[in-house]
Amino acid sequence: MKLAQRLFYYLGGFAIGLILLFFFLGGKKASCDYSPSARVLKNIRIKERVFSDEALSNMQAYQIDTAVISSLLIDGSVDFSKSNTKLDSCRTYFIEGLVNKKNISMLIENCDSIAKVNALKIIR
Repeated sequence: MKLAQRLFYYLGGFAIGLILLFFFLGGKKASCDYSPSARVLKNIRIKERVFSDEALSNMQAYQIDTAVISSLLIDGSVDFSKSNTKLDSCRTYFIEGLVNKKNISMLIENCDSIAKVNALKIIR
């Protein structure tokens, strides 16, 4: 068998495999959250969010709503040097990001069933 025929059969099988892969995995909401920051943000996003009084007053002062917080949990990044991840019960994470041309940082306490936003600031 010539090299051209081998290449043709290989690429044909590869294309059929890709089509089957897209067919089986196309409708599923599969995500690739492999980095530590992405895993933490996804874990916080799926939990019920509770806001402290300080965070609520800062949200009102800066005119920030929960949609901004949700987008920060999608596009933000976790600063592990400012976070306390060695706790057993509720770990605290420092999350910062740019939303609506505002640099927002927040401190979130991530427990088993809830995620509590303890502090929220706009960095100038």
